[in-house]
Amino acid sequence: MQIRIVWMAVAVGLVGTASLRAADNELTPEEKTAGWQLLFNGHDYTGWRCNNDRPIASKIEDASLVPHKSGGYLIIYDKQFGDFVLKCDVKMDAECNSGVFFRVGNPHNPVQTGFEVQVASEIGTGYHDYGAIYDLVPPKKFDKPLSPDWNSITVTCKGPRIDVEVNGQHVAELNCDEWTTPHHNPDGRHNKFAKAVKDFPRKGYLGFQDHGHKVWFKNVKLLDLSAK
Repeated sequence: MQIRIVWMAVAVGLVGTASLRAADNELTPEEKTAGWQLLFNGHDYTGWRCNNDRPIASKIEDASLVPHKSGGYLIIYDKQFGDFVLKCDVKMDAECNSGVFFRVGNPHNPVQTGFEVQVASEIGTGYHDYGAIYDLVPPKKFDKPLSPDWNSITVTCKGPRIDVEVNGQHVAELNCDEWTTPHHNPDGRHNKFAKAVKDFPRKGYLGFQDHGHKVWFKNVKLLDLSAK
């Protein structure tokens, strides 16, 4: 527990240092010094593709990635990451079902080989509500209501640990090593995953889901922790 608290303090400090105001889709000098990478340039889909290897059919809107009608289930970044801090800003329609995927081992089967932080119009503490680690960990109740415009999501992965923040609030956490049985959470609840979560890849692709609703993602930035 003490190690987790120290690690979370480090991660929060890194995110806090990098959160100083910057223009959209740009790194601040502090972020550059800390080693953050800008994954989306705000103008085109350089570095991105559909998970089915097709070019992305949707257009850039509001300087944002748009998964809806992209031609794939996910828009993915064409590089794999293991331990990292990922942050992005998200805007959604009043009705929305989408998600932030990460550590996807097989882009052609992302649901069964990766994790998803849910982005949805359902706001609550359910396993499929906004901020949940989908079908595995429900989010805590938000301290403040989501903005009707843009909200931020931060995902930290370090070894078996996954932590999720929404608008700076820590809302979900998971230790993969504790999930030892296919289709079962540690508390016995059934989940949809045919493989035990502890056996999921610890490195993979990240991306944004098209689940039939309009959603926008910008300020997609990543701090690679593998060398830290």
